[in-house]
Amino acid sequence: MHRKPITISIIRESRGDDKRTPIVPQQVKELLSRYPNLKILVQPSKNRCFKDENYFSAGAKIEEDISSSDIILGVKEVDVSALIENKTYLFFSHTSKIGKDNNQATQGTPGMNKKELLKEILKKNITLIDYENIRDISRKGHRYLGFGRFAGIVGCYNTLNLHLKIKQKRSMPRAFEVNDYKKIKEIIAKQSFKNLKILLTGDGRVAKGSLEFLKYTNIKQISLKDYLTKSYEDAVYCNIPTSEYVEHNDGKNFSIEDFIKNPHNYKSKIQKYLVVTDILISSHYWDPKSPKLFDLSEIKEFKNLKIIGDITCDINGSIPTTIRSSSILKPYYAIDKKAFKETLLGKESIAIMAVDNLPSELSSDSSEEFGKDVSKEVLPYLLKDDDGRISRATITSNRQFCPKYNYLKDFIK
Repeated sequence: MHRKPITISIIRESRGDDKRTPIVPQQVKELLSRYPNLKILVQPSKNRCFKDENYFSAGAKIEEDISSSDIILGVKEVDVSALIENKTYLFFSHTSKIGKDNNQATQGTPGMNKKELLKEILKKNITLIDYENIRDISRKGHRYLGFGRFAGIVGCYNTLNLHLKIKQKRSMPRAFEVNDYKKIKEIIAKQSFKNLKILLTGDGRVAKGSLEFLKYTNIKQISLKDYLTKSYEDAVYCNIPTSEYVEHNDGKNFSIEDFIKNPHNYKSKIQKYLVVTDILISSHYWDPKSPKLFDLSEIKEFKNLKIIGDITCDINGSIPTTIRSSSILKPYYAIDKKAFKETLLGKESIAIMAVDNLPSELSSDSSEEFGKDVSKEVLPYLLKDDDGRISRATITSNRQFCPKYNYLKDFIK
């Protein structure tokens, strides 16, 4: 570690409905023990899942003014008015999907103006490091940290809860009301699901979180072939791999490496699965150049499809019915199958679950897991010697975009 003292601050989240924190009190205690020259400040917050006094007991100082910080840690985007000049910030900026030919961000806090955020970051000479871009290039860009697992867990729970609300006119307690993963598993294990087909996309952190959670239900996993050809009285699900829902425009054999490099050369072929699907849970990573899973005009063919749990929540992205994000307090909305506009839940509509900060519903559990990765995979390389993971994730420095992110110049014009 640097010999000079380093001050890290945990910022108060700008979003009032987000209770997460990048480091939990126990991890603060461990970090202060590991790095003798480290000082940790915590902005007071009434919303954070851990109380200020917990951080104080762990050795942090509770201070509103964090202008003495060297490094400032948050979770979601920081409000422009709260940015402090000449500091290093780490948070999810949700700017990675703003491609060269994509003029808008598809994720992040509703109402957050990404252009103004990036402009202010440059103006104030802020070094912005995005958690999402801290990756292991030796493992095909595997992300070192994220909230994806808990997004998958909570998203799956919310989607099944919506099914109970529609089909059985009842519901389970909301995840944020319980805020305990162990108890959530106990609740779902008591539920009975029947005559139901669920299709789950993805194979990353989010999908694995959903698959992990489904193990605690009475819903059985079946093969792709059986999903298409058989009917069940019981509830079943199928995890569809990328090779089964997209194909090359020219009929070439599917290659995951080529799909990642050239997603624009592919089209969706998921339609035959959606025809027999009751619930679609979207858990796959979506590149703006990738094909949409289906077109709005095809919805009329999906007669059984009543619910879409869009965990990834890309607005106007892979799921064209996701026209906006929903909120923790109001997690669902409905889209009319004919007019393609928002409407009331009913026979002629598809119910959408598209909460954009799902892990906040299990804020304590998800923050503890995330903080563990921050402590292990980020701070040692930020405070000591960077092996490249920090520099590759640095979007801005010295009032400029770093070379890898130069394309964002066009976005902020």
